[in-house]
Amino acid sequence: MELVAGVASPDDGGVSPIQHKEASMSTRAAKIDEKPNPVSRPRRVPVGSPAYNRLTEFLYEEALLLDELRLDDWVGVLAEDLIYTAPLRMTRSLADQQLSIVRTMNHFDETFASIKGRVIRLTKTKSAWAEDPPSRTRRLVTNVLVDATDIPSEFKVTSYVLLTRSRFEETELGVLTMVRHDLLRETDHGVKLARREIIIDQSVLGMCNLAVFL
Repeated sequence: MELVAGVASPDDGGVSPIQHKEASMSTRAAKIDEKPNPVSRPRRVPVGSPAYNRLTEFLYEEALLLDELRLDDWVGVLAEDLIYTAPLRMTRSLADQQLSIVRTMNHFDETFASIKGRVIRLTKTKSAWAEDPPSRTRRLVTNVLVDATDIPSEFKVTSYVLLTRSRFEETELGVLTMVRHDLLRETDHGVKLARREIIIDQSVLGMCNLAVFL
């Protein structure tokens, strides 16, 4: 076998160092691919699929309705059996992280009827002084993940939200970050929000009240 610059002659059926390295890398890559996905979502709806796109678009349009104060239109995308909650967040040690979300106390604990009543108070009366003049808000929705359920028309949807809030002539923005766990339902009248649990990252809110919907 004739060697030139450390490369085996292919005529001799030899394997060059480069070929050996590539084969070794391929073997390692195959072993990595064989490892189980650390995020177990057996019912995942693929990103970019028609169902994923429809539900993600719903979240974007919902954010637009809230930012533009089209609250009556927002009520129109809520299911009549809606449950809407935002439990408190507390600081706990790493070993006690399961206790950091306190579901026995809530910033919001609402149903369709109570949400509708709040919206009527905000839009049809002069008693909602906390939001008159209204806050200027932006809801940035990201990291949307969709999973199927046992009911073909219902999907579990997780999303991250960054909310900014400007009030009066204040120069500093109020900011909240959160993860939302939703149940979205496809109906003959479009997608409806049936469940929402909002987990706010802050244990102490960085704003004077929580008079805006999340």
